[in-house]
Amino acid sequence: MRFAHLHLVALLFLCPAAGWSGLPENARGSGENAGHWQPDPMHEYWDPGTYHQPETGPMAGRFQGEECLECHTVVTPGIVRDWRESRHAKSAPPVLCPACHGEDHQKLRLPTPRTCGECHPRRVAQMEEEKKYGFPGHALAMERAVDSKHFADKPKAEVASCLQCHSVATKCDSCHTRHRFDPAEARRPEACLTCHSGPPHPDDEAYFASPHGQRYLQEGSTWDWSRPLRKGHYPTPTCAYCHMKDGNHQVADKAVWKFGIREINPRTAENTIKRKRWLSTCADCHPPEVARLFFRELDTERRQAWGKLYGVEGLLKALRGEALLRPSARERPPYPMDLMARLFPRERIGFYEGQASAFYNVGAIERDYFEMWYFDNLGAFKGMAHGAKEMSRRFHERLDAEARAIAAKARHLREGKGAGTAEVDLAPIWMDGEYTRFNRDNN
Repeated sequence: MRFAHLHLVALLFLCPAAGWSGLPENARGSGENAGHWQPDPMHEYWDPGTYHQPETGPMAGRFQGEECLECHTVVTPGIVRDWRESRHAKSAPPVLCPACHGEDHQKLRLPTPRTCGECHPRRVAQMEEEKKYGFPGHALAMERAVDSKHFADKPKAEVASCLQCHSVATKCDSCHTRHRFDPAEARRPEACLTCHSGPPHPDDEAYFASPHGQRYLQEGSTWDWSRPLRKGHYPTPTCAYCHMKDGNHQVADKAVWKFGIREINPRTAENTIKRKRWLSTCADCHPPEVARLFFRELDTERRQAWGKLYGVEGLLKALRGEALLRPSARERPPYPMDLMARLFPRERIGFYEGQASAFYNVGAIERDYFEMWYFDNLGAFKGMAHGAKEMSRRFHERLDAEARAIAAKARHLREGKGAGTAEVDLAPIWMDGEYTRFNRDNN
């Protein structure tokens, strides 16, 4: 037996132990624009259900769980150690390696939500239920990424980081780290803030700036994170407590204002129901009137923010009407794979005209508005939505400053036109620059 063990270990050192084979050179993209992009090798991990290819190296045979552990204790001891500390290992009978990866070493699989759903059907079904609420949401995150035109158009190095978070739709270890899958890990704010951080998703800043987050920073290390997400179990709420109450993996059922980047009617039937759910969660700790006051303040903040944004949108549309946006739509590459943009070039202003997706082929003043609408507006909303009022106030100051700066640029553009300033032909610079050539040749 000792000789057989050493023989197996030797084989495992000679071939990849993870069961990856790498993507074939002709691997096809996925989503609405599948024919326009090719996946990188990491897609096999980010979207295993679509791209994983079983390893067909020298290690062959069908193995039982104890045999897997015998070899991997030597080859990947950290993985085995994590598994031994998991509920999978301590259940009766234990959930061994073949349950998730298969028995045949020539056909090993990377687990997908469907794999997890064989034992956890209720949790996977809850996550799938998010889809009925549309974007944004975990269940549609991968689809949201690969269906975007800019995803297929831009060099993959620029969008690869997006999938590290958007892959939450196609694998469960975004929140439950392999191979422990410990709920106590997933309940801590850091599990969420791995992705919900930075300018496009400033939830980390908002939470830690709030009274809830401040108390967590002071006391969280002493709390018993093995306790379920129920009333009375935690001194102050965390991300998971509010968004996944009682462990519900459907996290889109209280998003009244979505991400805050699109103006919506908060009084629709759907949002009325969502408000009741949100109020119910707040009522675990606060009197109902306090929760209702919170919503009045949030609604007021949204009205103020959109008033500022629409004022700047109106200014940019006026500049467009005066042909003062440079480079114009005819002077720069059309929006990726957009036939209408090629036939009828037009500068995109505001959410409803598509500015939300125009990350790079815009002029300076348009980019200023994009950052105002996406980053500053989002910070103002996230701060108020998480109870970080000072953060919201600070981002409103930035909204005001951006609005003033854009207005000053608009005056400069108009004054320059009135002075008869000679226009420079910008088309050669934008149509044939280094970035444009690289993008055209490599995608």
